[in-house]
Amino acid sequence: MAEIITENLTHVFSPDTPFEKAAIRDVNLRIPQGQFAALIGHTGSGKSTFIQHLNALLQPTTGRVLLDGQDINKDKYTRRDVKWKVGLVFQYPEYQLFEETVYRDIAFGPTNMKLGKAEIDERVREAAAFTGVEEELFERSPLELSGGQKRRIAIAGVIAMRPEVLILDEPTAGLDPAGCAQILENVRNYREKSGATVLIVSHSMDDVARIAERIIVFDHGGVAMDGTPEEVFSHSRALMEIGLSVPKAAELALALRKRNIPIPESVFTHEQLIAALLAVREGKAC
Repeated sequence: MAEIITENLTHVFSPDTPFEKAAIRDVNLRIPQGQFAALIGHTGSGKSTFIQHLNALLQPTTGRVLLDGQDINKDKYTRRDVKWKVGLVFQYPEYQLFEETVYRDIAFGPTNMKLGKAEIDERVREAAAFTGVEEELFERSPLELSGGQKRRIAIAGVIAMRPEVLILDEPTAGLDPAGCAQILENVRNYREKSGATVLIVSHSMDDVARIAERIIVFDHGGVAMDGTPEEVFSHSRALMEIGLSVPKAAELALALRKRNIPIPESVFTHEQLIAALLAVREGKAC
């Protein structure tokens, strides 16, 4: 498995022109092997530009990206090979489905890795199982399936490459609550069974609060906060000041504190809020 480190990572679009813009600047992060991290930030904060550097889709203006200590932009061969090790699922990946059948779409990555037919088949079936894609759909056209099914097929196509790092950009965007819950459970299962490092980009603070071990907050091209969900969501006011929402439970807890109800700053899930309110009612609040 893999650890990702960025060192003074900077990317400037349209340098030396009137349109020059630094999308990210001097980002120093370490994402350890096996960690489940979430990246949040308002539109234009630099998070999408950042994740596109992690598998060499974009190359730094300055700085480095290291995968297990090796510079992924060392040469064209390392840039090619890192795409098998760091899988990137774009926002609305179902729009990238193009093969005639579900099976061939999932098999696209392993086929391009020049694997044997038996191993490709093994990986397709394994990835389909991880993402809840029924094998009875293998000969169907992915274009005639539901939005949630298409999303799972697209994620399966990346998982079929068995990436050591899995990065997902807004994987639940546009899905209904049941579809969101299924996708997140699929990703959680993949991480638990494979030991892969997972980085998820999301605007849903409730999703992030529920699944992430660590939250990295981007603002104006850099890291504004970095810590556990408890640490980050204890700064509800600061998050809202930079244009972010907070989990519904944290938002309600903040409103209650404004009314002098002693709800701890660390409350950010519904379960925690219920427990805090019960403690207040019983006179046990701190």
